[in-house]
Amino acid sequence: MFKDRNDAGKRLASLLGKYKDSDAIVFALPRGGVVIGYEISRVLNLPLELVITRKISRPNYPEYAIGAVSETGKYIISEREENIDEEWLEQEIHKEKMEAIRRRMEYYSNRIPLSIKNKIVIIVDDGVATGLSLSLAIGEIKSKEPKYIVIAVPVISKDVADSMSKICDKLIAFETIDDNFGSVGSYYKNFHQVSDEEVKKLLSKIWKRK
Repeated sequence: MFKDRNDAGKRLASLLGKYKDSDAIVFALPRGGVVIGYEISRVLNLPLELVITRKISRPNYPEYAIGAVSETGKYIISEREENIDEEWLEQEIHKEKMEAIRRRMEYYSNRIPLSIKNKIVIIVDDGVATGLSLSLAIGEIKSKEPKYIVIAVPVISKDVADSMSKICDKLIAFETIDDNFGSVGSYYKNFHQVSDEEVKKLLSKIWKRK
């Protein structure tokens, strides 16, 4: 469907034209979402910030997310997960929270994030399969009292889209998949792993613009 994340970001930006040159702020989920956010920010001339969450994976299955945790320590666990070892979960939450904090410090250095109180916030990622990280990101953003929250993603499963629509003000997706969503990467011809260095370079390009 998409050549790569840059292509997806440009195509998604075409659906967000009403926000061009407005007081909206784009918030991306690292790392893949930052490429999407960069293109939207560049095309629409909007600021770009980060909302950092970390996936909690099932033991021995690093690609299978059972939950997510933010840098503030808030977390969410899938309702489908049962019999989780509480001691293990507590350790994972702490580990991923510290990693989220580390990344915040590395990406931002001495830069102070923009205030979003009473602002329109556009939260973006490169795709949504389970919605765990995105749900947590919405909660984090809501705690900072924005005026309006828009979720913008290239591709999302219909079930997750329905649930996300209930906790944000508007959801915009280039493609909504009804059945057998699979992995986000299956909707891209090129879905390379985004490095921290790539994230920092993209952020630097946007932050130097202002």
